[in-house]
Amino acid sequence: MVDQIVKGILDPGFLIALLVGIAVFATFFTAMPALSGNQLKTRMKSVALEREELRAKQRARLASEADRRRKGLREQEAAGGMRSIVERLDLKRALADENTVSKLRMAGFRGQNPLTRFLFFRLVLPVVGLVLAVIYIFVLGGLAEQPFFVKLFVCILFAYAGFYAPVIYVSNRASKRKQSIQMAWPDALDLMLICVESGISIEAAFRRVAEEIGNQSVELAEELVLTNAELSFLQERRQAYENLAIRTGLESVKSVAQALIQAERYGTPVGHALRVLSSESRDARMNAAEKKAAALPPKLTVPMILFFLPVLFAVILGPAGIQVSERGIF
Repeated sequence: MVDQIVKGILDPGFLIALLVGIAVFATFFTAMPALSGNQLKTRMKSVALEREELRAKQRARLASEADRRRKGLREQEAAGGMRSIVERLDLKRALADENTVSKLRMAGFRGQNPLTRFLFFRLVLPVVGLVLAVIYIFVLGGLAEQPFFVKLFVCILFAYAGFYAPVIYVSNRASKRKQSIQMAWPDALDLMLICVESGISIEAAFRRVAEEIGNQSVELAEELVLTNAELSFLQERRQAYENLAIRTGLESVKSVAQALIQAERYGTPVGHALRVLSSESRDARMNAAEKKAAALPPKLTVPMILFFLPVLFAVILGPAGIQVSERGIF
């Protein structure tokens, strides 16, 4: 056995094949730098492409800001008539308070124009609802068999619904916005913790987290960008954090704002506080998910009784009933 192996190794054909293989491998290994190209040129090309992408993003941002300014001017012109009516009737004193303004901020409506439109629609929609109800009932003959007092009650009900329709719309939008921010807030805290512990300032951390969290929650990214701008322009940085807590209306965001305010005032480390608050936010989100999962069985009981059990009984007892009817027992 050993003699055959030695004889095979010393065979001239095997030696020639081995030398040819070594020569091919050496040639390929030597030619690899030439085949890979110039690394410096490749890196410079990638940097140039990234620079072009940044320029394109910058141009797109400037174009969007210009469009937003033009849109804002058009909205101001359109809201001029609404503002005159609201100011003439003094609707801000009658229909608006601090709770209304904070609710609009939570819904993402900031500035005076959204408040003006909100008050204008609260004035106009009851009249529109009442007119439509009167036309439908007294002109088109709707509810003809009902007495007059029922018709009058339905008209008043339509006007009442028109009066509270803007409030319901703002409340629904605020709740959806809070839910979106609540779901993405623990991830934003983790990213902020990484940025702060790496030595980045809080303004740069807000900006970086806003760029990364935008794919998950546009509302949270918008609030972080606005907070970053307020940190740069407001005289007191504490006010920027408090405004973030007020606009979101979430206790978890309020806790982080208080931690950042204390860090600004007393110079305490932010990383430990952010780590604890991030863990608490994740636990709260997990508890909410477990609560929803625990509430599923009671919610599924009625649909199962109404829809699943009749079909199940039909499938089980159907063939037996068909056989009994064919045999003519009954």
